[in-house]
Amino acid sequence: MEVVKVLHMKGGVGEASYANNCYIQQKVLHLTKSIREEAITSLYHNTLPRSLGIADLGCSSGPNTLFVVSEIIKTVEKLCRQLNQKSPEYKVFLNDLPGNDFNSIFKSLGSYKDKLRREIKTAVGPCYFFGVPGSFYGRVFPDRSLHFVHSSYSLQWLSKVPKGVNNNKGNIYISSTSPSNVPNAYYEQFQRDFSDFLKCRAEELVEGGCMVLTMLGRSSIDPCSKEACSIWELMATALNDMVLQGTIKEEQVDTFNIPQYAPSPFEVKLEVLKEGSFTINRLELSEVNWNAFEFDFEKSESFDDSAYNMAQCMRAVAEPMLVSHFGEAIIEEVFRRYQKILDDRMSKEKTEFVNVTILLTRKA
Repeated sequence: MEVVKVLHMKGGVGEASYANNCYIQQKVLHLTKSIREEAITSLYHNTLPRSLGIADLGCSSGPNTLFVVSEIIKTVEKLCRQLNQKSPEYKVFLNDLPGNDFNSIFKSLGSYKDKLRREIKTAVGPCYFFGVPGSFYGRVFPDRSLHFVHSSYSLQWLSKVPKGVNNNKGNIYISSTSPSNVPNAYYEQFQRDFSDFLKCRAEELVEGGCMVLTMLGRSSIDPCSKEACSIWELMATALNDMVLQGTIKEEQVDTFNIPQYAPSPFEVKLEVLKEGSFTINRLELSEVNWNAFEFDFEKSESFDDSAYNMAQCMRAVAEPMLVSHFGEAIIEEVFRRYQKILDDRMSKEKTEFVNVTILLTRKA
């Protein structure tokens, strides 16, 4: 699997698109709002920048893409009024892999700016938007061009499938049945990738610049724990059922591995300390239920089927990878089965994603 080419959320605005199935990601943004406010408030008080460089890494497309940007601009504008300062200009960099649906983002910018002006109700500093395709495991911005970096639900994705996991038979990710070399290979790939990420951002951020990073993770020290692996184990069950029926071949499942790693807080902290360019201000865990509509969002009756919602959420994430490996013909059947499996699991036990959020400041 060439991750750069196939790892992107399902674009467009169709029923199975990421834009229509990103409610869990939206909830996570709400859960981490106070951390971002703390970071941008501290940054502005300490630097009073005339030009503020903001980057959202793994921006995807849809209603969440510009949510954090709006939040940051509103916070800064409020601080400007409190401190009697002139609004800075905002340079907003939206980064994702080249397969991302950037066109949908660009089409929405005109209405987005109008809405932002109406909400703030006062003059806003000029806002310049840039689409920046490329992997954040390499350099994507000029030296010292950024003040604030945000990333949510992106850093669990690896730059590539780890080497040496060919013996992970019947699984598509780390599992309770995986040989011991498999979680080790995934962790080693995470270490390399996250270290590269930190090194690159250290060159791109100004001194005193901040990062707020949220990723799927786990509270357990065990990389095979259910909280980290269950969602992919259930998808593997659907695929293996199709092998038994002869719909797909066994070797197709055995050679399909998800390029993801859900780290523990300790593993995240360890890489930050090893790389050495950042101070850790906060490191926190949060949980979000698989049933996104257990939250306080407005919803219609069409969203009452929690297993359907979860299947659609995972489809928006995984379909491009599945199509690349298995072909498009199996997709409807895979997710029909997956929904039934999810329904059974979610009716029997509490199902949650664990999130690791870290606030970092670039050292002088």
